[in-house]
Amino acid sequence: MNLENYFPVLLFILVGIAVGVVPQVLGRLIAPHRPDSQKTSAYECGFEAFEDARMKFDVRYYLIAILFILFDLETAFFFPWAVSVKELGWTGFLVMLGFILEFAVGFWYIWKKGALDWE
Repeated sequence: MNLENYFPVLLFILVGIAVGVVPQVLGRLIAPHRPDSQKTSAYECGFEAFEDARMKFDVRYYLIAILFILFDLETAFFFPWAVSVKELGWTGFLVMLGFILEFAVGFWYIWKKGALDWE
């Protein structure tokens, strides 16, 4: 096995570490360091926290977040298809129409169930 083949990988790792570490070290060395009580206090929307950080959220918040991730990932499938639609031909076009139909039916279902309503 020839170790010269791994030189680009080593170089990539070293540059990645340098990009992450060098700005932090430079900031620590160059920037003024004058902490006070206001700078080190917890920041939360401009006012002090009034409840425990482990407070419970409404389940609808998580539902909206999961639905966003689900539909965001499904939408990500449109980009590779759009790039290669010519090579796929009519079969690829019809398969994607089926996917879009499934996408639309799922969106209609969660809309009618009221999952997107926030009271």
